[in-house]
Amino acid sequence: MITRIDADRELIPAAARFPRMRLSIAGLAGLLLTACAGPSFNGVSLDPPERAPLLQLADSGGARFDLADERGKVVLVFFGYTHCPDICPTTLLDWRRAADLLGRKADDVRFVFVSVDPERDTPAATQRYAARFLPRIVGLTGTRPQIDAMLSTWKLASYRDGIPGDTNMVYTVSHPSQVFVVDRAGQLRLLHRAELTPAQVAADIRELL
Repeated sequence: MITRIDADRELIPAAARFPRMRLSIAGLAGLLLTACAGPSFNGVSLDPPERAPLLQLADSGGARFDLADERGKVVLVFFGYTHCPDICPTTLLDWRRAADLLGRKADDVRFVFVSVDPERDTPAATQRYAARFLPRIVGLTGTRPQIDAMLSTWKLASYRDGIPGDTNMVYTVSHPSQVFVVDRAGQLRLLHRAELTPAQVAADIRELL
């Protein structure tokens, strides 16, 4: 079984091949390189915080999910895909454990998993996958143009790793390994690195609540 640390190591070569994966929102890359967290948080803190980018996609029931409508909740956003062999299931499992640690406070948290692989993932398939780890997770995806536009808005990139022209639909996807944490005012506040424990994730959420 691939551990969280091993998964991160596997993603490093992909990031090196695609420099845009070390992208940031208003200097996030610099914060990542220094790994300098604020005194109250385990994750990387954005100072000053900024308004969270636009995120509007259809959920499994066909209703539009709009991140801007989640004011009053702490929102964790992770970009991955359902065929991911390592970092995605690890992250979602950590979310479940963090939610258990939060108890009733988890009702004030929205966990959002966005698939960047719409060629294989529908909204329904994404939701089913996410719910295996934690039923309260919102699973989202869209069309390829919608996903590309969303990634551009977030200043992120995702690439299919495989042989060009391969029609077997067997491939992996390079994607950001971090979780973006939005506070109750809709401000992007933290970046959670993959190596954080569920207890550290839960502690950061409590601070924001």
